[in-house]
Amino acid sequence: MRAQLTKGFEVELFTGRPDGTVVGCSAAAAAALAGVVTEPDQRNLEYITPPDADYNRQLLHLLKPRQALRQWLHQRGLTLLPGSTLSLGDSHNFERSDPKNSYHDFIEQSYGTRVVTASVHINLGLNAPAEIFAACRLLRCEAALLLALSASSPFLDGQVSGAHSQRWLQFPLTPTQVPLFRDHGHYIAWMEAQLTAGTMRNVRHLWSSVRPNGNGRPHDLNRVELRICDLITDPIQLLAITAYAELRLLQLLDHGGHDPLKASSLSLEQLEALADANDRAAAKASLGAQLHHWTNGEELSARHWLETQLQQLSSWAGAGELHDRLQPLGSLLAEGNQAMVWLARHRAGESIGTLISKGAAAMEAQELDLVSKLWPDGAGSLG
Repeated sequence: MRAQLTKGFEVELFTGRPDGTVVGCSAAAAAALAGVVTEPDQRNLEYITPPDADYNRQLLHLLKPRQALRQWLHQRGLTLLPGSTLSLGDSHNFERSDPKNSYHDFIEQSYGTRVVTASVHINLGLNAPAEIFAACRLLRCEAALLLALSASSPFLDGQVSGAHSQRWLQFPLTPTQVPLFRDHGHYIAWMEAQLTAGTMRNVRHLWSSVRPNGNGRPHDLNRVELRICDLITDPIQLLAITAYAELRLLQLLDHGGHDPLKASSLSLEQLEALADANDRAAAKASLGAQLHHWTNGEELSARHWLETQLQQLSSWAGAGELHDRLQPLGSLLAEGNQAMVWLARHRAGESIGTLISKGAAAMEAQELDLVSKLWPDGAGSLG
């Protein structure tokens, strides 16, 4: 097996009161805290971890900015909220973080609050263009599985939305059709055509489940960005899902037979339609969704596909850190993802406000527990 890949995260979060009410403060937070980045709407913000192959260090990178942010929020009676949509509202009004920003004008006018979501983007480092595009093809065809594991947005405006990932159903995929790229040349030509046609405003305006990324797009690429996951508040679960995606890429790099371009009986156009349909199905029912396998179009449930693939990955990876990192996924499959747990508790009588409030408290308690274990002398706590 090849060495572990570098990885990094872009974590988007909602801020609000402990009772679950969303309160926007991203511009002030970004002005006060290094590393905090605004979004067009002030109710969600983002921080980014540096690229690092080591999972233990990535856990530190995930926790430290959040600790600093929590300290700042606590001084204002605020906290971080779980979930990937405006669970308690208000999705009818856009709250600008920077009213003078012309790009934010474009976002608000074009998409409204459909973009006001929280999520986590997982970046996995690769350098060879052939590897990057093979990885994009594989992850695009299996992105629905990552959404099924991470779904955490069953509510919107104080109502049950009818989906497990309302975020993915409402988010404006742009352009509306994105092919599975054959190679780097295909990607460059397609990107230039979109920019010329105006279907993309800039090179960052490719909002799909998976995309190539790098500092000099479309020519200079160094990673694959998995964008489909809802917010995963549990850092241990996030690292487990990342290990799953990384192992799939390591399998691909070890054996090219995992590339849909070579290993599927379907054309790239058919795979594009299949992947997009799988994503929509996973957004609606997550682990219970009926999906179609990219190798031959066979129908199977997301849960069964994941259970089978986890067994294969565990056997292929053998003993070691990546194998161990997968372990939390067993309980996630048995107990359900965040959306499924919330919906079950809501059916049992808990209000949406109570679920978000309790979720915020549990999120903070888990972070404090992790910090106390990582820094038993308190040296790592920024509060």
